[in-house]
Amino acid sequence: MKKSLFIIGAAFSMAFPSVLAATPDKTGGISQSDIENFRSAYDKTPANKAIHNAIANNDINSLAVNHSNKNNFDATFSHRVKSKGITNQRSSGRCWLFTGLNVLRAQMMRDHDLPKLELSQSYNFFWDQLEKSNLFLQGIIDTSSLPADDRKVDWLFSNPLSDGGQYTGISDNLMKYGVVPIEVMGESNSSKSTSTMRRLLGLRLREDGLELRKLAASGQNTSALVARKKEMLKEIYRMLALNLGEPPTEFTWSRRDKDGNVVSTETYTPQSFYKTFAGNDLKNDYVMLMNDPTREYYKLYEIEFDRHGYDGYNWTYVNLPIDDIKKMAIASIKDENAMYFSCDVGKFIDRERGVLDIDNFDYDSLFGTKFGMDKADRIRTHSSASSHAMTLVAVDLDANDTPKKWMVENSWGNGANDGHLIMTDKWFDEYMFRLVVNKKYITPKVKEVLKQNPTLLPPWDPMFAEEE
Repeated sequence: MKKSLFIIGAAFSMAFPSVLAATPDKTGGISQSDIENFRSAYDKTPANKAIHNAIANNDINSLAVNHSNKNNFDATFSHRVKSKGITNQRSSGRCWLFTGLNVLRAQMMRDHDLPKLELSQSYNFFWDQLEKSNLFLQGIIDTSSLPADDRKVDWLFSNPLSDGGQYTGISDNLMKYGVVPIEVMGESNSSKSTSTMRRLLGLRLREDGLELRKLAASGQNTSALVARKKEMLKEIYRMLALNLGEPPTEFTWSRRDKDGNVVSTETYTPQSFYKTFAGNDLKNDYVMLMNDPTREYYKLYEIEFDRHGYDGYNWTYVNLPIDDIKKMAIASIKDENAMYFSCDVGKFIDRERGVLDIDNFDYDSLFGTKFGMDKADRIRTHSSASSHAMTLVAVDLDANDTPKKWMVENSWGNGANDGHLIMTDKWFDEYMFRLVVNKKYITPKVKEVLKQNPTLLPPWDPMFAEEE
């Protein structure tokens, strides 16, 4: 036993010699005199004692609420896209999917005078998870000649699949598999709470990935590896069907009027249903816009391997100043078209009122300090990034067509503002990141940018985490 421990310790020393051999710089530590200085700098005033007692017994946000900011808040909007019904992603990271389907739903209800419609999230989620599984396994095959500690190989095994995503997951999925009403394929426990299914699928895929690398190392050619991959995907399909149900290949659906009377009853495939009631070319007629002040504006960027399906499109976007994005967003809303929108939703959110405003909380006054980073610095230091996708449906413009506030349809169920979040224009500037608009609303300058050869960025860049 001791001999084994010695061998393990020796191996660890050989693997990480710089860590064990390095002599720490003693001057860089916290000394006793430093601690004494910290103590003396902390004034034990009645005010500090009162603040400590308050923080020790209460939630920080409740103490930092800027109550004066709640006064005279107007919740009306000058321009709003019509929609009806709030969805709920439950305990899952499917916000990107709910958002994409909700954008499409608003259009379908408007164009076909449908009083009620919800599209099945579980149907498209099934195919998303299968496509991501294939993307991972084929990625393992493609990188099988690289060493195990190569960064791309490590990234693949760190991210075999997730339930998060971004816009190309919508465009590739819906154009390939179509859509179905929620009555045709409803939610299951595993779609509403995805963590256990996701963990087990990830475990299965990592084990399969190791097997593929071993087969490649033994001399198996690519054709043999792909054949084995397809056998592995049969097991993934089976696990998904057990958790989510098997997706329908065709279904019968009755269209009803506002009084609930049946107007027509037809049999559809998921693809024919999409073509009949939507028909959008989601791949070619839309563009993702990004506001990332850490990178050059008016440039086209592409994220390597950042897609949901192996034969799908990498995430590609135009980086623009925030005011340029606002102009296109306003044009779309005025034309009654909702948009895929994503942001850092957790920052300065008043959940009770459903309001996002940088003045909601006064942390500076509570702690007697200043939090002064701008948007670019927050991105560079990993303090802020896009975390959640929602459907942008409204803007409130003043007499000069300048936006005062915005509204999104959320996927957290009914709550304040009937399940919508209202954001001030100042919050929009600081925490909005991505918007997908129809190309008919883009400016001539953006059209020119789209002609560029995109700058390729690595998939592990923290700015490009999937939205949940």
